[in-house]
Amino acid sequence: MSYEGAASHACTRELLDAARTALERYQDVTVDDDGSLTFRHSEVPCAVQAVELVEGLAMLSLTCVVAWDVLDDGELAERVATRAGLGLFGTLGLVRTERGADVTLRYAFPAAGLDTVPLGTLLMLVVSAASQVRGELLGA
Repeated sequence: MSYEGAASHACTRELLDAARTALERYQDVTVDDDGSLTFRHSEVPCAVQAVELVEGLAMLSLTCVVAWDVLDDGELAERVATRAGLGLFGTLGLVRTERGADVTLRYAFPAAGLDTVPLGTLLMLVVSAASQVRGELLGA
């Protein structure tokens, strides 16, 4: 591994360590073999990954699976689009499958330098929104 590759790897590892510390204030977090973090908020599985796009720009990417195999009743896409317009953090996506539709909430942001409390607050704002959207879409 080159020096740049090693430095990038160290940067993303530090960022994931910071995210883990921030999230563990609220959630039980698992560190996967590839270093990514996984956890559940209510019934919503979530994953956090880190990447350094260019030197000095380290990003965290949070993906929450809001719902899967949802009956696509012809109005689902409209409900997801309407809800997406109300959100401040993240992008709602809908993917049609053979069994229905899957809905995800994704959010990526530059996170280097954020202290534990603000980082945890930001991550939990996104995760809480995913759980709220799940309740709205599934009628819970």
